[in-house]
Amino acid sequence: MNLNLKEDFYHYVNGEWIESAVIPADKPSTGGFQDLVSEIEQLLMKTFAEWAANPETVTDAHLQHAVAYYQLATDFAERDQLAGEPVAPLLARIKAIDSFQELNEQLGDWILDGFPLPFDFGVMADMKHTTTHAVYLSPTSLILPDKTYYAEDNEQADTMLQKFFETSSLLLQKLGHTRPEAETLVEQAMAFDRSLVPFVKSAEENADYSLMYNPRSYEEVIAYSDTIDLDKAFTAVLPTKPEQIIVSEPAYFESFKEFVTQEQFPLLKSWLYVMTSLQYTDYLSDDIRVLGGEYGRFLSGIQAAKEPVKAAYTLAFNQFSAPIGVYYGQKYFGPKAKQNVEHMVQAMVDVYKNRLETNTWLSEATRKQAVVKLNKIGIHVGYPESIPAVYDHYQTVAKEDGGSFFSNTLHFKRLAREDNFNKLTKPVDRKEWGMSAATVNAYYSGLMNIIVFPAAILQAPFYSLTQSSSANYGGIGAVIAHEISHAFDNNGAKFDENGNLHNWWTAEDLAQFQLLAQAMIDEFDGIEFAGAKVNGKLTVSENIADAGGLSCALEAAKAEPDVQLADFFTNWAKIWRTKATTQYQQLLLNVDVHGPAKLRANIQLQNLDDFYTTFDIQPGDAMYREPENRVHIW
Repeated sequence: MNLNLKEDFYHYVNGEWIESAVIPADKPSTGGFQDLVSEIEQLLMKTFAEWAANPETVTDAHLQHAVAYYQLATDFAERDQLAGEPVAPLLARIKAIDSFQELNEQLGDWILDGFPLPFDFGVMADMKHTTTHAVYLSPTSLILPDKTYYAEDNEQADTMLQKFFETSSLLLQKLGHTRPEAETLVEQAMAFDRSLVPFVKSAEENADYSLMYNPRSYEEVIAYSDTIDLDKAFTAVLPTKPEQIIVSEPAYFESFKEFVTQEQFPLLKSWLYVMTSLQYTDYLSDDIRVLGGEYGRFLSGIQAAKEPVKAAYTLAFNQFSAPIGVYYGQKYFGPKAKQNVEHMVQAMVDVYKNRLETNTWLSEATRKQAVVKLNKIGIHVGYPESIPAVYDHYQTVAKEDGGSFFSNTLHFKRLAREDNFNKLTKPVDRKEWGMSAATVNAYYSGLMNIIVFPAAILQAPFYSLTQSSSANYGGIGAVIAHEISHAFDNNGAKFDENGNLHNWWTAEDLAQFQLLAQAMIDEFDGIEFAGAKVNGKLTVSENIADAGGLSCALEAAKAEPDVQLADFFTNWAKIWRTKATTQYQQLLLNVDVHGPAKLRANIQLQNLDDFYTTFDIQPGDAMYREPENRVHIW
């Protein structure tokens, strides 16, 4: 095996691992992030099995209900005996409607019970007034991963749609339909789906999330439809009538009357029926669960469905993710690690502040505002201080008390929707986490101007007390600085220190920033990977954050007394090690704002002068990039 760091640093670090790594049959990939996910998954699965066997040992009320729900989820004999019976009442409700009038008569319960509609709406912080909530209206999802797949002569899309047709038809047959009935329903559902395509945005168009902020008056919004009663939809579920609604894709709703018509009602009804059938397969018998997930596995190249126990645990985790995350964080994330990570966060903030204050391409006015924003970023490490109050209502009804896995699921999902809608009249809670502490990830919220680092990611290879400080900075340090950089990427830079969508740049500075962002787009755009090409515009925000994060983490590492730059660069490449199916890689290239892991590792290193001196990279080496072509933003 040729492991030449000057030719391919990512392969030099990870080549032997890639040769031996095996992608789990029930996953589309394996690697740094994914392996850690699997480790935590196995740990918590073992914990849940022990709790289920000895429920009296669980003292936390939230976890008691999580365990009770898990016990129902793992009652496979009961679930297999019931087969598709639990979803039958939901499907009967759809069968019973023969007009928009009949749909409108039950619209409130329809929405709260989670039935699909050709639109969706929910409550979150108002982008321009982030202390208060607003209602956001958006299109429904398409059957294919992105509208770009629907282009003519796309053989890959034809194969995907055929798979969807086959598996959905088989599912409906398992739910009691004859083959002709099932195939007709799916054909009509697919026809309705295709009618939406001209009016929705692509993943690339949605990558700039500030463009979703399009306030419209309440009266203007309810006039979008003359078939579905939008006024009734809102008033039936919201605690108060909003003066305005934020429309994420105006073009879709301005054309709503073209595809949600009386003539289209039969197609819409079939679409409602098929989507509802697919929505609940995970909660039915095992054969239905496996069949219901076949299309999704096909898209990602996953070879096998999860084993029943793992699937049941996943459903329990997803339903009780916040209390499970707090349990995980409290048990496995110690005070010494918290103190050390917080030191790294502060070091990264200090580096960023110095860079902003000494920046040569920003005017003084913009520099000052950038520092104000940086100083106000909220930092959350480990696990949240409290669990959202809605979990107090997640009380599992046991089988002996008339509860079932399916009935509890429906009840919990309704509670979640009611809780979201009721936030409209409440102040925004800036301390509420949008991610479980047991999730291997981190995030920056532009609307809250906060960064969250869950306990799950704060371990090897990202972070360890046994690694050198340079290795830790190349791992979790770069992740921390990456999230800080999101405050100043092409999206985050549009929000001020309070998270409000507000331009705080001078026109000249903004023009210069856009030139630099274009350079980052150009650096990645069109690179061939996994039989397709990278979309530099789709991935620009993450690439800007990677560049800023790695550069700032490097500066922080160099300030430590035990600096070892080889450790820094090596661990950066290590955390991105990934082995994935071709289908999954191609899917991500079309829809994911993150670039391929290998390119994230190698290309960002090529932008750093210290990488060249550390490993003696010279002109003619594949890892060499001419100094004038190295992209530097922050």
